[in-house]
Amino acid sequence: MAGVEKRADFEDLLPVMANKLGGEGLINELCNGFQLLMDKERGVITMESLKKNSAFLGLQDLSDDELVNMVKEGDLDGDGALNQMEFCVLMFRLSPELMEESRFWVEEALEEDLKSYGL
Repeated sequence: MAGVEKRADFEDLLPVMANKLGGEGLINELCNGFQLLMDKERGVITMESLKKNSAFLGLQDLSDDELVNMVKEGDLDGDGALNQMEFCVLMFRLSPELMEESRFWVEEALEEDLKSYGL
């Protein structure tokens, strides 16, 4: 349950960054974050690189289990590491406000498409 408690204290800054930087600026910042955390030799974020570089993001107090779970949560292809796309997807998934906003835009676009087909 410790992980759940830490997540409850998480301040979601991604929407603030998105509003301030715009879409392209936010993607650039996510790419910079990925570069900070990745294993330079492998070009992916591993549990080891996350542990080694986590202080850059204020995550130095996370346990090994929490770091492993972060990688597992974002590892879509099952290779035990996060590539840049998996990292970006994970950051968006961890941002409920951005996810809700994205859902709104998708629903609105679908409604417009349906209207154009007379449905």
